[in-house]
Amino acid sequence: MNLQTVKNRFGIIGNSDVLNRALDVAVQVAPTDITVLITGESGTGKENMPKIIHNYSSRKHHEYIAVNCGAIPEGTIDSELFGHEKGAFTGATDSRKGYFEVADGGTIFLDEVAELPLPTQVRLLRVLETGEYMKVGASKVKKTDVRIIAATNENVQKAIHNGKFREDLFYRLSTVPIYLAPLRERKDDIHLLFRKFSADFAEKYRMPGIRLNPQAVNLLEKYSWPGNIRQLKNVAEQISVIEESRTVNDEILTKYLPNNHNRNLPMIIDGKKENDSFSERDILYKVLFEMKQDVAEMKRVIVDLLNKNNLSNNEKNELITKLNVSENFDTDLSLEAPRNNSVEYEEKPLEQTIPSYNISYQESIEVEESLSLEEREKELIKKALKKHNGKRKNAAKELGISERTLYRKIKEFEVLK
Repeated sequence: MNLQTVKNRFGIIGNSDVLNRALDVAVQVAPTDITVLITGESGTGKENMPKIIHNYSSRKHHEYIAVNCGAIPEGTIDSELFGHEKGAFTGATDSRKGYFEVADGGTIFLDEVAELPLPTQVRLLRVLETGEYMKVGASKVKKTDVRIIAATNENVQKAIHNGKFREDLFYRLSTVPIYLAPLRERKDDIHLLFRKFSADFAEKYRMPGIRLNPQAVNLLEKYSWPGNIRQLKNVAEQISVIEESRTVNDEILTKYLPNNHNRNLPMIIDGKKENDSFSERDILYKVLFEMKQDVAEMKRVIVDLLNKNNLSNNEKNELITKLNVSENFDTDLSLEAPRNNSVEYEEKPLEQTIPSYNISYQESIEVEESLSLEEREKELIKKALKKHNGKRKNAAKELGISERTLYRKIKEFEVLK
């Protein structure tokens, strides 16, 4: 079959090899009843493939139902797919047919299939293996003859590893996989798509069409298009409506491209690409490290206050009592932080308790050591705010921390409540 005929029928623009390969597989698999799993980033046009497969199959005269699995609440997804009997749950005043019963003999497209809850995945696996299912609240098994086409923009292997998707279901769904490449892998198609969208919007809004100069075309093709075709169409519509000039240069186009065209470069963090090893856990570690730095900074402020050269022993003792700080408090020595000239740091394991500061004061005065570092910080912040009549900028300067850090700690400790 001529692929250009398929493209014209379904409004598909592009001549890249990766696109033609995906269309060729779809057309070849259409006459069969094999399940197909379509993968690709959001906005790559995955919804077109099941329509092509259905319309070139022997099921084309039967129902075609597209279901967005991510848009249906977990509590009702089973009822939507498989139906329910009267009284099966609160509010079930009548029995209802599910999509698998309505689409018997036809095709069901399960978009965002990775969003299905695990119990529903078990039910779906049974349909794929035996063609059987049960309505919610029913005891009788029903049969269905439905072809299933699924799609997802998730990393399914990662979802399997995390226990969010069944491996056996994945292999049943992906008998034939079809991958839709993102726009950044179809650079020759980007300008063609933009011209098509621009022409469509010119007709829709009854205004002259827009065109790009060579510099704008170059920028268009270099940009990574994280939102893919959906984002490209959105940009074309914005420019068509907003810009008075019908000739768009690279300066105008840049205004509509978030984070500029350098976004096609991977972010480098500590010498590694973000998609290689940067994860939520790494972010959490970074946040915790910064929090530890704040704690160490607060401790140094306390020690600086206690070691001022112009204080007498009595004044030191009075300050110790007010701040509720003992002479032997632990310092987190795992952090690298700016060092005060008057204080010597020694690197030792975290679990060791090291009296890092020697403060001279009368032994006859006993100061109760607070075991909570949080309480120490909270008390010190209160004192600083009181001293400066609630002025956070001055209090932060007194404490030797940034105003932003002080604001976060005020919220964290609920100091002003």
